[in-house]
Amino acid sequence: MRRILLSTALLAAAVSLAGCTTSQSSSEQSAPAVSEPGVSEPGVSEFAPSEAVVPGDSGGSRAADAAAPQSLAEATRSVVTTGTMTVTADDPIAAATDAVRIVEGAGGRVDARTENAPTENTNGSATLSLRIPSASLTATLDELKALGDTEHVALNAVDVTAQAQDLDARISALRASVDRLTALLATATDTKVLIELETAISERQGNLESMEAQRRSLADQVDLSTIELSLISVTDAPVDEPDTFVSGLVAGWAAFTGFVSFLLVAFGVLLPWIVLAGVAALVALLVIRRRRAEHAETPAG
Repeated sequence: MRRILLSTALLAAAVSLAGCTTSQSSSEQSAPAVSEPGVSEPGVSEFAPSEAVVPGDSGGSRAADAAAPQSLAEATRSVVTTGTMTVTADDPIAAATDAVRIVEGAGGRVDARTENAPTENTNGSATLSLRIPSASLTATLDELKALGDTEHVALNAVDVTAQAQDLDARISALRASVDRLTALLATATDTKVLIELETAISERQGNLESMEAQRRSLADQVDLSTIELSLISVTDAPVDEPDTFVSGLVAGWAAFTGFVSFLLVAFGVLLPWIVLAGVAALVALLVIRRRRAEHAETPAG
């Protein structure tokens, strides 16, 4: 009996000792490590924790992640519109002047203008490269169509929303990177650090200016649509080919009336000559008859 009691007591003491040992080990593992004063962690830049000058760094990937572009559904669409337009006018040169007035009145401008003087067979022609505000493009085109008979209109729209957002994000990232590097440059004292910072700032500033120029050019293309306007005279207008029975009938009637008109004009031109030829023929006939009569009256010898 004593042996059983002693064995039970020893077993209980062993279990209690094991539990204490396990609790102490868990506490030691979960306790935070305390670094010694004066010892720096490896891999931390001596410039600043948030901006380390690393060779080959393209300009702050963390800033690019922070300035990620918003989704296409949330952003305003950016569309570049270009097109061509041909209008037949009685006086193309005067119509070109009216076209310039219309475009400038809408807030646009004329980037190029070419005029050909009238000749014997034509009334001249003009070609204009117009930059029209996209917001008033439809209304302005309607006014340009009123300059004469519209022969051809073609418009092409390209969505550049993603390109514009990408440029905006890159520009924001580079600006933030340049600002941080400039702030570090103001507090840096080491010569090597100063040189590295100045080199990084110069490189990123050049990239920033290049991207800003691309963004301004893209914004100009979005804000102002480009339309190539050709103003021609009636003689230069393309001939419409008949493709239906009605259009064929109209074309045939126009050809018939044109032929009749040509005959009338030709007859008008030839009429004086016909009258003159008739008078000459009549005089000749009278002379011939008179001579015949004289020969008939002369007695045979």
